[in-house]
Amino acid sequence: MADDVRIIGPERSLQEAAQAMAEIDAGVLPVAEGDRLVGVITDRDIAIRAVARGLPPTTEIGKVMSAEVRYCFSDDDSEDVLENMGDIQVRRLPVLNRDKRLVGIVSITDLAAQGEAMLAGEALGAIGQPSALHSQSL
Repeated sequence: MADDVRIIGPERSLQEAAQAMAEIDAGVLPVAEGDRLVGVITDRDIAIRAVARGLPPTTEIGKVMSAEVRYCFSDDDSEDVLENMGDIQVRRLPVLNRDKRLVGIVSITDLAAQGEAMLAGEALGAIGQPSALHSQSL
């Protein structure tokens, strides 16, 4: 799990999000208002929901972010997290403590590197299946 997570506010611009992603070499940023997680913005959200539609770089993140936040808890079993990733077809999840405070982000590759390679492969297979779960249309 990456525990040095940078967050961004929904009122910030897509350009600021892209710059932050470039600085930390990541494809996702949690979006928060105060201490409440309200969404995530991914490089794919920026490309498909903004750039492809001709939105300017000054567009607020809140207009194109994924507002449905899926997450796991820091004390969840890695097998359960991988199964959940496969079920909901995501490669990364914000990690919250039991007080629902953001403490990190876990990726499928983090879990594979921790010795869960076979389960990570199964989850990745499920993630790769065609689905309408994460349609990029607004």
